[in-house]
Amino acid sequence: MNQLSGFVSLHPYFKVPPDKMPHLKAILPEFATKTRNETGNLFYEFTINGDEVFCREGYVNAEALLAHLDNVSAMLAQALTMSELVRIEVHGPAAELEKLKEPLADLKPAWFVLAT
Repeated sequence: MNQLSGFVSLHPYFKVPPDKMPHLKAILPEFATKTRNETGNLFYEFTINGDEVFCREGYVNAEALLAHLDNVSAMLAQALTMSELVRIEVHGPAAELEKLKEPLADLKPAWFVLAT
């Protein structure tokens, strides 16, 4: 197990209608700027495949992930007016995922437990 093995990552996939993609792309840098000062963030960036936008994001622990979601909640609500969250995954150690199950229950994520 390496030094980063215990981190938690969030993997949201958004489907974006073609007419909304330019508008969504325009706010992606704002997400990155808002996230930049989060002390528990390890990485945060977007990738795009056709009409799908994916956010690669990692946090030192469950608490840092929840702090991030609180930090970007208004912006996420705005993004969801332009897109549909079609899949969300949460990856990490079992103990960290357990802390997230109740707060993220409404999102109905797929839970991926770190194999040790």
